[in-house]
Amino acid sequence: MREASRKQGTASPCAACKLLRRRCAQDCVFAPYFPADEPQKFANVHKVFGASNVNKMLQELPVHQRSDAVSSMVYEANARVRDPVYGCVGAISSLQQQIDSLQTQLALAQAEVVHMRMRQAASFSGSLATGNSGVSMTNSPSSKMMTSHRPLIALDMVVDQANMGESLWSC
Repeated sequence: MREASRKQGTASPCAACKLLRRRCAQDCVFAPYFPADEPQKFANVHKVFGASNVNKMLQELPVHQRSDAVSSMVYEANARVRDPVYGCVGAISSLQQQIDSLQTQLALAQAEVVHMRMRQAASFSGSLATGNSGVSMTNSPSSKMMTSHRPLIALDMVVDQANMGESLWSC
């Protein structure tokens, strides 16, 4: 629809042509990517990259890749306007620090869970050894099986979880 109105001469120039104060031609390379209603989009790109460089980059790219290139330039330009020194790298660095901090918190929480389970298993096995488990201690084969195998299974699970927790610390 925009191209039809552009041919009739009633369309407003794209944001790039408006900022550069030039006539917007029908084959304007900027028009599909910098609409007139988003002037700040091109203003930031122009400030960081320059109109001539953006024009050259877009001309060298196949048409199907231009939209992605413009999106990338707009993102980088906006990041540079917000943080002139670091730009995108500053945002990436900040996010990486947050990831590192959250991974540390997760490892500490997992270690605490393992520690609590080990204490619980030790308490459980201690209560079985003293007969305070609430289970009747008879001489039946099933009760001997409960007292001899259950604590070992619980301890095996705790050891497996402890090993998992150690592997998180080694990263």
